[in-house]
Amino acid sequence: MPRHIDTHSGFSAKWIVLGVIVALALVIGGSCASKYNRLVSLDQGVKAQWAQVQNAYQRRADLIPNLVETVKGAAKFEKETYVAVSEARARANQATAMTTTGDPTTDAGKLREFEAAQNNLTSQLSRLMVVVERYPDLKATQGFRDLQAQLEGTENRITVERQRFNEAAQQFNTVRDSFPMNLFAGFFGSRFAEKTFFTAQAGAEHPPKVQF
Repeated sequence: MPRHIDTHSGFSAKWIVLGVIVALALVIGGSCASKYNRLVSLDQGVKAQWAQVQNAYQRRADLIPNLVETVKGAAKFEKETYVAVSEARARANQATAMTTTGDPTTDAGKLREFEAAQNNLTSQLSRLMVVVERYPDLKATQGFRDLQAQLEGTENRITVERQRFNEAAQQFNTVRDSFPMNLFAGFFGSRFAEKTFFTAQAGAEHPPKVQF
């Protein structure tokens, strides 16, 4: 007698295999989507915090013209001092503008250029304050005291925002470099490159003392 072939069992087995394959595809696809979305979320967090850093530095840059004009109007000190401040401000603004052509959150060179320009401006402001110490009448004016309060507040905000940026970058790097996320991130090339950090200088844990 001819053997009976159970076509029904064979048909069911094919559907079971197909179902397993589809289920695996959904699980893997869901896992990849979750990983990608996690990296995107952290990446956007770093970029948002970088914008806050720029805002804090821009606030300081916006205060400087008023500061220089106030000092020039009340103190007849050497011209080179406030010229140096104005030039340092221009370089700092230029460094900020240059960051729009790249990503300083992942480009250590661009971040160092930005930081160097801002540090130079901090140094020139310190020189200006040393000169201002010779003019007690200037320090006593209401306008100058207002500028002092605003500048001190801005320096504190810069310190806070830099710290928050480093924390956001560290969080991204921790997730990005963890296995198997590091393998997944590598598939996207520079899209999810490691984030850079602000580096602390000696005494950078304290904002510059602005004493008028």
